[in-house]
Amino acid sequence: MSPEELLPALQAEMRALTHRTRLRTRELARAVHPKLDPTTYPLVVLLAQDGALRISSIAAALSLDKSTVSRQVDAVVRIGLAERVPDPSDARARLVVLTEEGGGKVSDQLAEQRRRWTEVFAAWPPQDVAELTRLLHRLGETDPL
Repeated sequence: MSPEELLPALQAEMRALTHRTRLRTRELARAVHPKLDPTTYPLVVLLAQDGALRISSIAAALSLDKSTVSRQVDAVVRIGLAERVPDPSDARARLVVLTEEGGGKVSDQLAEQRRRWTEVFAAWPPQDVAELTRLLHRLGETDPL
């Protein structure tokens, strides 16, 4: 089969993967907090992984504009998962950091996700996991989506 003939099946699998990812992100967001909008879930994960960040750094990391990130931060602060704190390197600036409660919930959830991934891939030969990783990286570099 030619690559062109294989594309419909690949596109269908990519759509299914995107759909499952959206559903799972919704579940993960709700598990962190019932009022956490799924679109803000990547923000809380970023804060859990990287710690305190400026709005501009969050925007760059998530490829979003600063006004969108500012609204998302406001929403996460309102539900008590994050707070704005003074930037020790610049008194005029503020950093966004997860609260103790928010950090604990997201960290616990990330640990559970890692456990689940480990369980799933335990049945795979290591070379298959490496090949999947390589191919996903290659796809991301070419960005046909």
